[in-house]
Amino acid sequence: MAAVSPSLSIKSSSCTYSRSTQTLHYQKTVSSSCSIKGTPNIQPLRLSSSFLSSPNQINKLKSAIPRAIQLNRSIGGLEIKMISVEAGVGVMGTKLGMMSLFQDDGTVVPVTVIGFKEGNIVTQVKTESTDGYNAVQVGYERVRDRKLTKPELGHLSKSEVIPLRHLQEFRLVSVDDFTPSQKILFEDLFNEGDLVDISGTTIGKGFQGGIKRHNFKRGLMTHGSKSHRQLGSIGAGTTPGHVYKGKKMPGRMGGTKTKIRKLKIMKVDTDLRVVMVKGAVPGKPGNLLRLAPAKIVGKNIPKN
Repeated sequence: MAAVSPSLSIKSSSCTYSRSTQTLHYQKTVSSSCSIKGTPNIQPLRLSSSFLSSPNQINKLKSAIPRAIQLNRSIGGLEIKMISVEAGVGVMGTKLGMMSLFQDDGTVVPVTVIGFKEGNIVTQVKTESTDGYNAVQVGYERVRDRKLTKPELGHLSKSEVIPLRHLQEFRLVSVDDFTPSQKILFEDLFNEGDLVDISGTTIGKGFQGGIKRHNFKRGLMTHGSKSHRQLGSIGAGTTPGHVYKGKKMPGRMGGTKTKIRKLKIMKVDTDLRVVMVKGAVPGKPGNLLRLAPAKIVGKNIPKN
């Protein structure tokens, strides 16, 4: 769930929209007033019924405003989408494998062991005044200089950071506590019992059929059946005369980015520099993982 700032706003030099304006009849989509700094070149805009119904005007407004806010047409009128922010800064790690963890009461818990190579260093701090949003860019896994291009080395040299293979951003509400070349330690962020969101790339399975990819049921293997693992009918003939979009069919399986939410940290070992998380995470051993505090409504995400 996205963390939305309390005041809903549209970015421009100066703009105010009243709920009682006769030209705007959408009570739930636009706030009563809004003001955003940093865009002095954008002229004040007046919304009217003709403006809302014109796709060209919507496209012009999309190109004028920053990326942080997007305006889309919908049945109800003007729809405003805010960016999603993390519950807190996270780190990157490497999947080492799975094992069984025996607790004090004898309970066996399947855990995934995640290790940390050299890295997790702040390479850039983005702010609303310079980039339009607040974010912390973190680098992970040190490599030799010849493994990176000159633009990549130049980007890291601005922060006086060692060559790092992976760069990822964590969008936050405030970035006042972060500075370039700051090292982020996993033992300072996570404790045993905390919940984390882990994302990574799943194992690629290649081109697979409907049974393996979508859990379809196979046909009879006996009694004269000639349809065993075939897909079967994919639609009617003359009407509608085409295959509906989104039809589940054989195709490429796996190799996609997936996030597993609210996994519990069972153990943090600072000597071995590993974290044991309950359950499975995407990818095979050696896969890059992204760990961030879990988003929990009412705790670190507003209920509204």
